[in-house]
Amino acid sequence: MAFAENFVAPPGFNADDYLIRPLRVTDNQLDYDAVMESKEFLRIWEQSSWPEDDFTAEANLQDMQKMVQRHANRHSFGYTLMNLTETECYGCIYIAPTDVSWLANSQVTPLADAEWSDFDTSVSFWVRQSQLANGLDRRVLDSVHVWMSNDWPIRRHAIMTVEQFDQQVTMIDSSDLQRAFRLVDPKDASPSLAFI
Repeated sequence: MAFAENFVAPPGFNADDYLIRPLRVTDNQLDYDAVMESKEFLRIWEQSSWPEDDFTAEANLQDMQKMVQRHANRHSFGYTLMNLTETECYGCIYIAPTDVSWLANSQVTPLADAEWSDFDTSVSFWVRQSQLANGLDRRVLDSVHVWMSNDWPIRRHAIMTVEQFDQQVTMIDSSDLQRAFRLVDPKDASPSLAFI
């Protein structure tokens, strides 16, 4: 499922020490460097062996081309997280409708007083490993949550992560967000958590 044909995704925003904007294929080398630095975290987050130790920049470019095309088709939206001079990639943010296949195929268990049908958008993100010590992931979480609430023409969004990704779960638990849903996709080793 895609967002409606007339749906206009916001262009992103600048924070004090980073910016968020749509992914471009020209970001490939910077994105690849961030991916490979963070591969151990990303394997947990992706619940797969990706990125493999021998993952190449050329393979990363193919992945980025697909993400850029999905963004153009409004299937889902991919944003890069960069330093202000756009010389270092800090991570990525992914925004998708809640009826994408992996969510639509999941068994959803409410953990709070909320209805999954009230949410039309999911948000997930990762921050490169070297930026975790300075709390960038928490700052991104806070600003993206506000951005989604204020600038996106949607009903409600949920922040998603993999239950097994302890570092990110702990970080989100320390915020004002609460665990609202647990989602089990039969294809995944670990359930996902949705925070609101």
